[in-house]
Amino acid sequence: MFVLDPQLEADTLHVTDMRLCTVRLMNDANYPWAILVPQRQGMADLIDLTPADRATLALEVDSVSSALKSLTGCHKLNVAALGNVVRQLHVHVIARFEHDAAWPAPVWGKVAARAYDNGLGEMLANDLAKAVAVRRA
Repeated sequence: MFVLDPQLEADTLHVTDMRLCTVRLMNDANYPWAILVPQRQGMADLIDLTPADRATLALEVDSVSSALKSLTGCHKLNVAALGNVVRQLHVHVIARFEHDAAWPAPVWGKVAARAYDNGLGEMLANDLAKAVAVRRA
């Protein structure tokens, strides 16, 4: 049975569930930032997935990446699977802008996370869910 890591649960908003992954929005208004978590228990690294699940993950990352880029008009997408803090396998898709707080460096540790205000996170999560659904249709 799949259980989302408590840290990911606390730090993110639900966007949508795809065939393999649950898609979450990082609650950090500094950067539009999606996280895909394969709904498989005990996965820590990409190589832990079956070849079929790895292929599905790649397609889902592409779908979310395209949707996020279309939605935000970002200059660059950063895609990474690190897992040094949260061991559960998850893939970050971060929309980057040349004027963002960390540009051109990685986002980690540059500025404190800033939660979305006034329902803006939920609005972005809903917009992202719609954009992903269009890409999957």
